[in-house]
Amino acid sequence: MKHGTNLPAGGPDPALEQLVRELIARIADKWTMVALEVLEAEGRVRFTRLGELIGGISQKMLTKTLRQMQADGLVERTVYAVVPPRVEYALTPLGASLGEAFCGVWQWAEANRAAVERARAAFEARERSIGLL
Repeated sequence: MKHGTNLPAGGPDPALEQLVRELIARIADKWTMVALEVLEAEGRVRFTRLGELIGGISQKMLTKTLRQMQADGLVERTVYAVVPPRVEYALTPLGASLGEAFCGVWQWAEANRAAVERARAAFEARERSIGLL
């Protein structure tokens, strides 16, 4: 992969590389990108509704995902002092910009879907022919 073009003479900044690795690990998990997508589409969303819109996520995992996103500055959490308490989540400008950055992955997938599907089918056929599947 290509790093930024403004690299210092001694190579990439180790702290920046660490941050990139951490962010990739977090957003590549099963739920973070889905949560980003839902929040981008829906705006401010209550916790329970967010879980429904994501689908298939436990409350515990949703809480964990949102807390990490909040820690990274990607979402804001607003608690309303009512009974029962109401909690809403929304993307921060930082979170919205991350979603925009990964829009390219969706565009790539759309443009290359048929090629990936052909490659997968060919791989599966080869694996079956030699008894590995």
